[in-house]
Amino acid sequence: MNYKRVFIFLIKAIPVLIFCCVVGLVAYQFGFNRGEQMVLKTVPSNVNEGLGVDDKVDFSIFWETWRRLEVAYIDKHQIDYQKMVYGAVEGMVKSIGDPYTTFFTPNQTESFNEELNGQYEGVGMVVGIKDEQLTVVSPFKGTPAEQAGLKSGDKIVKIEDVFTQDITIEEAVKIIKGKPGTTVKLLIQRKDWVEPKEFVLKRATIKIPTLELTQEGDDIALIKIYQFNKILVSEFQKAATEIVQANDKKIIIDLRDNPGGYLEVAQVVAGWFLEKGQVVVIQDEGIDKEKRQYLSLGPSIFVNYPVVVLINQGSASASEILAGALRDNRNIKLVGAKSFGKGSVQEQINLSDKSSLKVTIAKWLTPNGTSLDKNGLDPDLEVADSTSTIDAQLEKAIELLNK
Repeated sequence: MNYKRVFIFLIKAIPVLIFCCVVGLVAYQFGFNRGEQMVLKTVPSNVNEGLGVDDKVDFSIFWETWRRLEVAYIDKHQIDYQKMVYGAVEGMVKSIGDPYTTFFTPNQTESFNEELNGQYEGVGMVVGIKDEQLTVVSPFKGTPAEQAGLKSGDKIVKIEDVFTQDITIEEAVKIIKGKPGTTVKLLIQRKDWVEPKEFVLKRATIKIPTLELTQEGDDIALIKIYQFNKILVSEFQKAATEIVQANDKKIIIDLRDNPGGYLEVAQVVAGWFLEKGQVVVIQDEGIDKEKRQYLSLGPSIFVNYPVVVLINQGSASASEILAGALRDNRNIKLVGAKSFGKGSVQEQINLSDKSSLKVTIAKWLTPNGTSLDKNGLDPDLEVADSTSTIDAQLEKAIELLNK
């Protein structure tokens, strides 16, 4: 064997071998990186089925971001994967752009349900979005919010050190609520103020009132409804019995600063004043869906009673439904100020882990087809807000009934 020739051959072959190895390694790395990219962008099979999204929607970017984050983030032990899931879902729901369509975590769901049952810990007011700004819909009677002087229509510019321009209603409520005895600082802008003012409110256990019945003069019953909660049906039935027994002939329904509540409860109350079968409200569920009518169920006890309804900018939701139904069906006069204009329907959908989705499913129309959403109701007789000594709106309602 000619060892010299073999040696020379090997010397010449080394560069070729090195080149081949380099090419092989580059190809392998390229293939590995490409494969990793595909894996990162692959939607897990158990999630991919039944999404029902447009083919043009690149859902893979979610999983790519998720996996990049868990690989690259420096403090991996601090990653809370459940929190990441809730954050992603919350952002998805928020992207709809509807302030009343919201995702609740299990804790937030529990807190939300507490308010619907009439008791919670906080300052005692309902907030909403008006003209893209967090707004006081109404403070409840005898609560820290009312005692501090907050009014319907007040714009909440800042809560503590958090500006409210880009936060949801639920995020704002979460900051405002807290343990009784603690305080929360609000920066408030009112319509006739040059500069916003700071309010410091002490939190308390809030028992939300439902209904109050009083007498005005000899034969006028004044029904003050604070909210359309679950117990209003029984409370109203008691009040109705007292009105009949007292032989009152006229009724004032005070819906001022009433933020609303359950549609079905407003339907029941309307039934005392309307003939059975008359339209209370129309639910518009959008294009290609038939409008749904909610009808009076009776008992129509007060169908022939002269009635006046008091409203203001704190009258919202179910309050506007009742006021609109009485005006459209019976030409009952509305006295006070323009209502809030919260005319959308939300459904609370309970999810599998006790979280929930509150989603707008429809818009409300009065029996004559007038949309309540964002428009509100204009009063038939506009009367300025009452002063501390004279309730001018109530006085005007009494005057109308006495005529």
